[in-house]
Amino acid sequence: MKTENDSKLNVLKIGFYSSLFLAVITLVTFGFAMTSIPIAGAFCPGNCIEYPYLNTLSQFPGDYLWMFLAIIQILTYIIFMVSIHFYALNKNKIFSHISLTFAIISSSVLLLAYFIQFSVIPASLMNDETEGIALLTQYNPHGIFIALEELGCIMMTFSFLFIAPVFVNTNRVEKAIRWIFIIAFVLTFISFVVVSINHGIVRKDRFEVVIISINWLVLISNGILVSIVFKRALKNNIID
Repeated sequence: MKTENDSKLNVLKIGFYSSLFLAVITLVTFGFAMTSIPIAGAFCPGNCIEYPYLNTLSQFPGDYLWMFLAIIQILTYIIFMVSIHFYALNKNKIFSHISLTFAIISSSVLLLAYFIQFSVIPASLMNDETEGIALLTQYNPHGIFIALEELGCIMMTFSFLFIAPVFVNTNRVEKAIRWIFIIAFVLTFISFVVVSINHGIVRKDRFEVVIISINWLVLISNGILVSIVFKRALKNNIID
């Protein structure tokens, strides 16, 4: 009985700290990403760099700093989702398990995209190894990096959709968590349809900017709200 209680306490503690840290690290990452003024793509304000995007070395490390933080954010997001899975009632674990699967897919794709980007592109440019750079670099608005980031973020919104049913209580905090997760998925679907209708397959980085903004705002807001849920459960468990 004591072992079971200790296990429950560990879930609640890890859940609380990972939720809170997820909100903080996402906010910081968002801040760093916002300071990276786009020099290519649909949102470039002027003097944009063009294909084959070879004169971007001067942007290192400034335009890459947010990716280092994003890796920490993604790892925290996985811990966050695992904690929710173990917190879920048995009848809802099917949803949390599906959500966790999407979270792992999302994290794998995003980690691959970010790590390759800051490990390969600057070093290749420094050594004048430019073959294939145009397809891989983040400055190509319809390159592999943008596509991987879109895919990873789409998988993340699916994890949001399936984790929403875990929060079954009728209090305002859990209601807000459920609706934020669901609305994020709906907004992602709508934005993809709208961008695709207006720009077709050459949507550049328009959808990527929208979906990453949606996801990060969700991680900040629900990171805080879920930490409150874990904190309350932790307090009640200690009292009991």
